[in-house]
Amino acid sequence: MTIQHSLPWYREPWPWLVMSGPAIVVVAGVCTAIVAFRSTDGVVADDYYKQGLAINRVLERGAQARLLGIGGRAEASPARDEVAVTLASKAPLPPRLRLTLVHPTRSGADHSVTLALGADGRYAGRVGTAGSASWIVTLEDVRSTWRIGGRWAVARPEFALNPAD
Repeated sequence: MTIQHSLPWYREPWPWLVMSGPAIVVVAGVCTAIVAFRSTDGVVADDYYKQGLAINRVLERGAQARLLGIGGRAEASPARDEVAVTLASKAPLPPRLRLTLVHPTRSGADHSVTLALGADGRYAGRVGTAGSASWIVTLEDVRSTWRIGGRWAVARPEFALNPAD
């Protein structure tokens, strides 16, 4: 009769294989908790109810922009934090416009800037776009009678601005 000498448990592969599944889950849970506590995503809109009631007004401003034939192109330079907008319109354009950059997920990153009409017929202003790769852009006159918008991926320097549907 031969006597087999068995290895200690920690030298066998099976206990380690069985323990690896739960160990991976614990590590993933700790990593998820760290990410959750370090980055708060907050509420996208604090006054979502009022915004819901005001949707008809927003739609009216898009229809007004369509009626006036307002549309354009924007050219942005994230390195210099500048944006220049060229507009086409059937009606006279105002000397100043309000450009709003809305972050798709973080309301704290949203900001607005006033663009002034330059001698070259383009509206220009300085915007802060650090830390994001994408923005929802809204352009409107300062009296809020019309509104156009678009999406800007920071990797692309040019984007279209059209009346909302």
